[in-house]
Amino acid sequence: MNREDTLDYIKSKGILPDKNFGQNFLCDEEIIDSIISLSSACPNQEVIEIGPGLGALTDKLVDLGARVTAVEIDKRLNEHLQSRFEGKDINIICSDYLKLDDYNAKSYITAISNIPYYVMTPIMMKLMSDLTSCTKMTFMVEEEAIRRIDAKPGTKQYGALAVTCAVYGKVKKEFAVPRNAFIPPPHTTSAVITLTREEGLPAPEFTAFIERCFRERRKKIVNAFPDIKDAVLSLGIKEDIRAEHITPSQYRDIFIKYKASML
Repeated sequence: MNREDTLDYIKSKGILPDKNFGQNFLCDEEIIDSIISLSSACPNQEVIEIGPGLGALTDKLVDLGARVTAVEIDKRLNEHLQSRFEGKDINIICSDYLKLDDYNAKSYITAISNIPYYVMTPIMMKLMSDLTSCTKMTFMVEEEAIRRIDAKPGTKQYGALAVTCAVYGKVKKEFAVPRNAFIPPPHTTSAVITLTREEGLPAPEFTAFIERCFRERRKKIVNAFPDIKDAVLSLGIKEDIRAEHITPSQYRDIFIKYKASML
């Protein structure tokens, strides 16, 4: 639906965007089609969508023939989606995705989300941790947030998210999205990014490991996380290095060594 159709639709259904959930409904057909194309979703493929909202992306995925699981936290929108897609081959879950455990995470090949900006980091971290078979993720994010996603060691923005994304695979900013592509318009410009998985990704425990390392980012890593000292030294990394200065590839190697030592 375009902007006018979306405005008429939400008025007729009495569905107003909820600021508490950071809702901004995408209403630009060209952008919607571009996101679906970038996602590489295809017929009979298992796809998970986080925060479907009114179902603009969901509708395209269902028409494509993908086997969609849509996770929506808002009970109003969940009821709307159940009605809109009645009789369709789609699994709609009313839940906070961050609290979702039993959802057959290993089955999904593709993930897609217009992520509420205030929960971007935990949602992306959970997806990368849980979806061990997923080959591509496509996200709408706040353009400014890309600095945190693509941050380099030693910078203020560098943290667990940047490390996990870098180790996950290839991160690419696809295009910017203007404010008027949403109802209501967000306060900032948005962007669509893709994460394409590379072979040899560490185990799902990697995200928890990285988050633990960054809890005290300015401490020497061996003081903040004493049981990895042997792994750090065995790789020729200085004992006094701090979490914020360790590169993604070094984190990957440290984790592999550390996990092996625990067997």
